[in-house]
Amino acid sequence: MSDTFSLDQIFEEHRNRLHALAFRMLGSHPDADDALQEAWLRANRAGLDGVENPAGWLTTLTARVCLNTLRSRSTRREDAASAWLLDSVVTSDDDPMHEAVLADAVGLAMLVVLDALAPTERVAFVLHDMFSVPFEDIAKIVGRSPDATRQLASRARRRMHDVEVRRDEDSSRRRELVDAFFAAARRGDLTALLAVLHPDVTLQADAGLPHALVVAGAEAVATRATMFSDPRATLHPVIANGEAGVVITAHNRVVTLMVFTVDDDTIVAIDTITDPEHLAAAELTAVITP
Repeated sequence: MSDTFSLDQIFEEHRNRLHALAFRMLGSHPDADDALQEAWLRANRAGLDGVENPAGWLTTLTARVCLNTLRSRSTRREDAASAWLLDSVVTSDDDPMHEAVLADAVGLAMLVVLDALAPTERVAFVLHDMFSVPFEDIAKIVGRSPDATRQLASRARRRMHDVEVRRDEDSSRRRELVDAFFAAARRGDLTALLAVLHPDVTLQADAGLPHALVVAGAEAVATRATMFSDPRATLHPVIANGEAGVVITAHNRVVTLMVFTVDDDTIVAIDTITDPEHLAAAELTAVITP
């Protein structure tokens, strides 16, 4: 009983850190919750006998659960986008605190790159670069030598760095492109819309839900964008996990959350939530401007 009580205390003490680790590996808070539950079950079965470093031991257990999850799933971009949107940290575009709030967030562009990494690369990068776990310990988790593990993290780091540099350099430009998108949509100006959209842009609405919509190609997205010309709709600029977004209200009711992914000075993806239940769960009324 005392061992169980001690394990309970230790696990609760490190829960937030373990959840943050699992979220960065898996890209979804529900998946991170499931990983922590599995790690807890494994820890409870094993007990603390012979464990000299409980924090490190729990980190290893959680990382192994996450690695197994990554190896067993085939993540599609729409699945990642859906989970990311529903888990979004959304703040007002002019909130002076949003940089601090978003320091712990994972943007969609970053999430897409993480999802493109091999499971071992993702685990090595997250554990070492984000949680300072030594390569010698990571090597035991991924089943590689320390030198090979170091190379896994290095490859992942280079790809992540490229995304971070682009995001830092074009933060204001991303908002300009979003503003231009809506200005052209409200004018019904297809030429101006095509100028800000990548030829292979995708528009996804409520990805993962039964009524999901996917539109691909600049012309198809531009044509559909004219729906945002409704003069009764009000646009509220927001930041969603570091990406430029807009909350749309009509008749004082939130009707849509839109998030724009920008790359190479064009909009490459637009992801939206229109489902009333999910919009309500996101509590977006707290971040829109009057």
